[in-house]
Amino acid sequence: MTNNQTSNIVRITLLISFTLLGFSFFLGSNANAITHTFNFYLLTEWVDTPLLSILTGIVFLVSALLVIFAAREPALRSVLLTIVAILALVPLFTLFSETRWIASLGGFPIIGSGQGIIKYAALLPLAVYLCKYDAMSLRQHALLNFLPVALVLYWIGAMKFFEFEANGIVSLVETSPFMSWLYAIFTVQGASNAIGAYDVLFATVLGFAIWMKAPRVAFIAVVGAGAVFVMTQTFLLTAEGAFSSATLLSGLGQFVIKDLWFIGNLAVITQYSISLDKSIFVPQQVEA
Repeated sequence: MTNNQTSNIVRITLLISFTLLGFSFFLGSNANAITHTFNFYLLTEWVDTPLLSILTGIVFLVSALLVIFAAREPALRSVLLTIVAILALVPLFTLFSETRWIASLGGFPIIGSGQGIIKYAALLPLAVYLCKYDAMSLRQHALLNFLPVALVLYWIGAMKFFEFEANGIVSLVETSPFMSWLYAIFTVQGASNAIGAYDVLFATVLGFAIWMKAPRVAFIAVVGAGAVFVMTQTFLLTAEGAFSSATLLSGLGQFVIKDLWFIGNLAVITQYSISLDKSIFVPQQVEA
């Protein structure tokens, strides 16, 4: 996998997600997310939520256009990097707001709405890869892109061992043709534990493979971790209410579509793994 191929994968994931999120926020979807985010910065005292939703949608849509044009105009890459950094950091800082915590379970880092917020951490490494590729080695890019993958798989994976999370994913798992079978084998908590163990396992294996420069192990781990983020995309079609005719994506839909970013993160890690051992993907010639 070359830099151009990886860059195209990253651009596609950003373009699709930014476009869908942009139109969703512009049309007023998930107003609570806008309120909670901008309450943290006290902006809702000056600007009402509908206007903030529209402005947020516009920023996402502008970012989608920049993803396209920055590929041909290097001068726009700094602009893209700056805007994506803002898109990522503004919600990430709100993790320090009590509205993101579940106080009855100990508070931070036991998070409620913060599950969707930590996903914004995936954006910064992708923007750096697209806009400042030559400023870092490919190994440094791989390590940087591993961090958000590990954050989400460890954090959300670990939450699967809590009863409230096990119950919270029932509506997603039982409607999925790919995952509903878990409830035929396990209890609700058992199925959630299995999912959580899977997430934690592949995050650990992936980190080990990158650190130890084990490309074949890394490739297996990328496939395993990637399956998590590809699977969540199917929830857009199987989960009730993920799409809305009025707002394009519901709050659940917005939560799910962000997982596209991690596919981009994993693409960068895959490029690094292939650079270490190209024989994984290059057929061996058999001598006569």
